[in-house]
Amino acid sequence: MREHTGQNRLHGKVIAITGGARGIGAATAAALAEAGAQVVIGDVDRAAAEETAAAIGKAVTALTLDVADIDSFSSFLDDAQTRHGSLDVLINNAGIMPLSRAEEEPSATTAQILAVNLQGVIHGCKQAVIRMKPRRSGHIVNVASIAGKVPFPGAATYAASKAGVLAYSDALRAELRGTGIEVSCVLPGIVNTELATGIAVRGFEPIAPEEVARALVDVLEHPRFEVFVPRQAGFVLKATSVGGRRLSEWLQHALRADTPMLEAIGTPERSHYEKRARQLRTSPQTLQQKEEK
Repeated sequence: MREHTGQNRLHGKVIAITGGARGIGAATAAALAEAGAQVVIGDVDRAAAEETAAAIGKAVTALTLDVADIDSFSSFLDDAQTRHGSLDVLINNAGIMPLSRAEEEPSATTAQILAVNLQGVIHGCKQAVIRMKPRRSGHIVNVASIAGKVPFPGAATYAASKAGVLAYSDALRAELRGTGIEVSCVLPGIVNTELATGIAVRGFEPIAPEEVARALVDVLEHPRFEVFVPRQAGFVLKATSVGGRRLSEWLQHALRADTPMLEAIGTPERSHYEKRARQLRTSPQTLQQKEEK
């Protein structure tokens, strides 16, 4: 019964997904297409996005998108609306996670992570609100991370970017109250995608991107602000928060959950992903020049 309701709710909706060529974005595009939505995926890797769209079917369109470039984001959403009609949903999913010890992280990498993971989300939210507010209807879903609640050593800038996504989303949700626009955050744990290659937490199996996709579909069917994937992670975080920071840190250390990112830095398994993430076309310097014009 719930599945049928979800299909009715999402059928014919125009949904844009950033970072849609791979991983969570691709799995979500497939799930939403199956639910009857008209999906537009954007990615800096247009060729990979087109391959994903072709594999899923006619309900998915692939476009070029550099989330850190405000002009690129605006063009992406304009093109999506020209092709399919008014934007109903934006899923801000694009993100990168190069690993490094804080003092060794190049400044360009720090800027890149913040430009994609945080500024990209802010660009997307702004552009979506501009299009949704006049119609008093829409839903923005930002993919954050459990790392935004429980930061992992070795990924400090990534954790900061995801904590920023949570804070921005919370404030935006309050600001948009009464406008008809919903704002949600989905917080996955370690997902079995290229981004998490070489990262292993003892006693915890990576979750499949399809599991995150199901959570994203569910939050569109039944809007609420904060969704953890897996759901148990939210219960654990709430339980440990009662004991304060000391208990949380002790538990993290006891489970050796404070070392996986550090141990993965520079490993051969991550070399391909790290190289690709650091070579994205996004340029924070170029972005700043564009915004100053």
